[in-house]
Amino acid sequence: MLVAALTVPAQAVTYGTPTIALSASYLSGAVGATGDPVVNVTVGQSGADASALTVSASASSKPSVAGTGDVTVTGAGAVRQLAVAARGRGYTNLTVKVTGLGGKTAIKTLSYAASAAVQNPADARYLTGSADASAAVDVGGGYAVVADDESNVLRLYDRSRSGAPVKTWDFSSQLGVSKEVDIEGATRIGDTIYWTGSLGNNKDGEYKAPRNTVFTTTVSGSGAGTQLTYGRSYKKLRDDLVAWDKANENKYGFAAGTADGEAPKQIDGFNVEGLEFAPGSTTTAYLGFRAPLAPVVPGGKALIVPVTNIDQVLASGAKATFGAGIELDLGGLSVRDIRKNAAGQYLILAGSWAADDNSDPYALYQWDGVPGHAPIKRADLPTTDPGGWEAIVEVPDLTVPGARVQLITDSGSADLYGDGTEAKDLTHTEWKKARAAWFTLG
Repeated sequence: MLVAALTVPAQAVTYGTPTIALSASYLSGAVGATGDPVVNVTVGQSGADASALTVSASASSKPSVAGTGDVTVTGAGAVRQLAVAARGRGYTNLTVKVTGLGGKTAIKTLSYAASAAVQNPADARYLTGSADASAAVDVGGGYAVVADDESNVLRLYDRSRSGAPVKTWDFSSQLGVSKEVDIEGATRIGDTIYWTGSLGNNKDGEYKAPRNTVFTTTVSGSGAGTQLTYGRSYKKLRDDLVAWDKANENKYGFAAGTADGEAPKQIDGFNVEGLEFAPGSTTTAYLGFRAPLAPVVPGGKALIVPVTNIDQVLASGAKATFGAGIELDLGGLSVRDIRKNAAGQYLILAGSWAADDNSDPYALYQWDGVPGHAPIKRADLPTTDPGGWEAIVEVPDLTVPGARVQLITDSGSADLYGDGTEAKDLTHTEWKKARAAWFTLG
């Protein structure tokens, strides 16, 4: 007996609505930039392999900032990378669409902001998440920890790439403060990083106790694996400096510079921005002053005050002791940062003492760290880019011709996107950014 074979009709495959997610809803770039941040686009669809889905992007508001042809999507599978090449300064919205099997689609909106082109864009990188970079310490492997003078958050960045920090630490609770320390200087000795606040009044001339803070963090690991733990703090260094200056006939006017109503960023103000150890020492640290000049006249010299027991100040809360002030001719400029390398070669980042000084000169000076020895100018820095030069990441071997150094800007007061909004006041942290740039020393 023959049994007829039954033919079962194939069921049609049912595809679900695609899904799409962006790793960030806000993205920043710069006109002509190299290596701007990218956004990861994660897609999926039930009943379909992710590799069969297509992702596209189109301009939806202001093509003069970035048009459809300026957006590229690369990669395959569930996660794609979206990059934007800015053509103009400003803001625009981009529509990101995934098209799945069965013709079904889903969209997301990416809000994009582009800052203006800068000099030598191939040497520039943008550190996003904060605009007010104020101090930086190299931690090896191409990474640096960067401080912000508008918060107490320390951020770990890949120095070679633009983008967000890979790690962050906020030590406000350990420091016992709710306001910013106004971190302005930092240096590393062994596995300890010393950080100092500006020690000065705020811009309105008011004393704010958190600014009178120095503290330490302990480093473990390096590169992307860097970890920081809180060490100790001291909150009377400003008081010690004022008392020392009074005992020396008010030579530098510290008492007057810290008086109520005195703004810190004026020629006779009181504002610390640099911190580095003296040659061959693990106990004496140099405090570099943005203000005052010495003497307090245009063209005056930059001031450095040695703290001769900085180790004990942080270890046990000992009252700070000081060496004689060091006065350096930086062409009428003051210290914005000071950093040395393992060979004892110092670089000083020099800039104006003034509050709104982005149009004033900046320069780099080489020094041997010895009081009485004159610094030598190694480079003039451009002043046309947004933000003021604020931090030296590390010092190369200064004897090598063509040595290059990476600097970071404080762009907090810069109008990055041409809408009159200072970077520090931008609504979205992804749009806040400082700029790191490489310079060749002459």
